[in-house]
Amino acid sequence: MDIEKGFAGIPEEGFFKVSRQTGAPLTGPQKTALIRKGNELFNNGQIEKAKRIFLTTSYTDGIIRLGDYYYKRRDLYEAIRMYWLAPAPEKKEMIVAMMASTVHQWLEEDGGVAQ
Repeated sequence: MDIEKGFAGIPEEGFFKVSRQTGAPLTGPQKTALIRKGNELFNNGQIEKAKRIFLTTSYTDGIIRLGDYYYKRRDLYEAIRMYWLAPAPEKKEMIVAMMASTVHQWLEEDGGVAQ
């Protein structure tokens, strides 16, 4: 495999943007209501709407569920972003190790890594 082809799809700004959103503070009841709505949306397959709520409320369990959702669909970049934001270091590390292994394999196939 040509290494340049493997990296051709990487956007200029990098793989993903990682940030913690900070907005207007929510009251306890507001946050609870939003999280319930986010769970309902997630369970009904409205992932992007649920994602906005989970990120806005910094709902760790919901963000991890989003990471799991993306991981199952092989969207590793979005999965790792969610695990990073949650934070879920063990899940993030698992994906980083998988990606490193893949790059290592590419380099071996291309003759770039000595055995």
